[in-house]
Amino acid sequence: MLIYFMLAYARNVRNPNPVLQTVFHLLHKCGCKVEVGIASEHLWTPSQLSVEADLYVLKSHTPFWMSLAEILHYQGARILNPYYSCVATQNKIVKARRMSAAGVPVPEAWIPGDLALLQTVIAKHPLIIKPYMGRRNEGIIIVQNRAELEQLATPSTPILVQEYLRGYQEEIKVTVIGEQVFAVRLVAQEDGQIKRVPYAITDDIRAVALKCGRVFGVGLYGMDMLLSDQGPVVIDLDYFPSYKGVPQAAPLIAEYILSYARGTISELLPCDTHRPPVSLEV
Repeated sequence: MLIYFMLAYARNVRNPNPVLQTVFHLLHKCGCKVEVGIASEHLWTPSQLSVEADLYVLKSHTPFWMSLAEILHYQGARILNPYYSCVATQNKIVKARRMSAAGVPVPEAWIPGDLALLQTVIAKHPLIIKPYMGRRNEGIIIVQNRAELEQLATPSTPILVQEYLRGYQEEIKVTVIGEQVFAVRLVAQEDGQIKRVPYAITDDIRAVALKCGRVFGVGLYGMDMLLSDQGPVVIDLDYFPSYKGVPQAAPLIAEYILSYARGTISELLPCDTHRPPVSLEV
C-alpha cells in the first residue's frame, strides 16, 4: 500500500515535525510504502499527473498542493482529509457560514463590501479583520474604534470581520484525531519560548470540536477556542495541524491514516452534502 504525503517545503523533511516523522516510521512498520512530496522539488506537466498512490495525505495548505490535489481528486484519488473539505476550511467566510449554520458557537461576523459600512458596528465593540484566505494570523488587524477604522486602506481581497471578543477566561488550541479530542494552552517561558501545556477536555469542548469535524467532513483537524462563562467559542479551524504537545499523537494519527487507507473508516462527507437538491420546477 502506497501512502503519499503532500508537504510544502524541503525543511519538512530535513528538519521534520517530530510527530510527522514518527507517523512515517509507524506506517513503514505496518508494511506501508510512504512517499513524501516536497513542493519545491517537483516539476510536472498537467498531463503527467495521475493517481498512483492508494491514499494521498494533504498536509500542506499551499496553493501548489491544493491545485494538484484538485487534479487528483477529479481523477478519483482518495485524499485525506477530503479535497473539498480542505478547500472549505481555508476560506474564512465559508467557515463562518458553515459553523454558524450548524450551531457551532462562533463570534458574530460580517462580510462588508466596503469598510465604511462597519461604522455602526465598530461603535458597539472592537472588531478583528481577517483576509478570507489567510493563515497563521497573516494580515489580521484589530480595530478598536471609528478613527482606526477610517485609517485602514481598502482591502484588495474579500475580508471576514468578527467581533473582537474580550473577557474570556482562556484561549486554547484543540486538536482532533478521529473521535479523540485534545487541548493545550500556550504558556510563555522566561527564555521567550512558548510551551504547550495539556488542558483538560470538558464535555462542552469535546462536543463543539466533534461537531466542527462533522460540519466540514474532516477527521484530522485543529481549532482555536476561547473559553468563557457561556462555554467555548471557535475562532478558527484548519485541517491537519502540527499536533505539537499532544500526547501519543503520532501513533493515533498513524492508526487513523492506516484505517482510512484500508477503508475501515468510512469516507468523510461534510454534513451539508446530505441535503436534498433544490427543485427548480415552477
